[in-house]
Amino acid sequence: MTTSTKLPTAPVIDETARLLTENYVFPEIAEQLAGLLQRRLTEGAYDVDDAEELARLVTADLQSVNGDRHLRLKHHAQPVPPKKGAATRDAMRRDFDASLGGAPRVQLLDGGVAVVELAPMLFPLEWAAEPLSAALTLASRAQALIVDLRANRGGDPDAVAFVCSYLLDERTHLNTMHWRGGERSEQSWSLPHVPGARFGGSKPLYVLSSDSTFSAAEELAYDLQQLGRAVVVGERTRGGAHPCQGWTVHPHLEATVPVGRAVNPVSSANWEGTGVQPDIPCAAADALDRAHAAALARLAS
Repeated sequence: MTTSTKLPTAPVIDETARLLTENYVFPEIAEQLAGLLQRRLTEGAYDVDDAEELARLVTADLQSVNGDRHLRLKHHAQPVPPKKGAATRDAMRRDFDASLGGAPRVQLLDGGVAVVELAPMLFPLEWAAEPLSAALTLASRAQALIVDLRANRGGDPDAVAFVCSYLLDERTHLNTMHWRGGERSEQSWSLPHVPGARFGGSKPLYVLSSDSTFSAAEELAYDLQQLGRAVVVGERTRGGAHPCQGWTVHPHLEATVPVGRAVNPVSSANWEGTGVQPDIPCAAADALDRAHAAALARLAS
């Protein structure tokens, strides 16, 4: 569904530009982008009556300077409240309720190899701790584990740490977020204790990826890969490493702006722009079979 009334295009662009200059983790690029948006507005590039079309046009311009895929003007078919983050949160809640809390599949394959699919997101822990714990505890007795992130588009960094805690034996530094301005950073660590049972840090672990795997799901794959804990199987991921926040700028439009950047303690880098490179590259559709075969071979040896 799209809006049919005349769009207040100029206020939407003005507010999006303001949010960029005040919040984007890279201030110089924020100034460039704000200038670009205002220039395009003056040129008439945004003279459209459809909110979804405006979102597409503005998103293309926002991503044109440095390719940051978290920089977006997102269209929402249903009206969203003006509170910061409300649009994303409402949409996430609908997805959460429709996906068994983000763990829609736990399956035991031949040879004692378990599959846990985490999709379509890694939801906020206040919602997701119970279903994530249940799924990972159920899989903890398997001889090998495959975590399927092929349809996961991101989510909560705290959920990343929570999942990692079931897949490691000791408290481990996973990631550091550096916020705009450089004066403040925040480390992410796996938990010393978890509800339920751990799969642990020694049994074979595989992570499935696709070119749709994004954001926090990429962090989960990247953290485990950099620690040497997991083998990533599938396609190179989308390449979005910047945590972002969302602001409603119109009843159907949300501006999402990255407010920090991730730095991995092992690589001193992240997956922004490059994506997570699989250890076993293959088509996403073949990734489960390839990971299962690899797990069976490793168990046999």
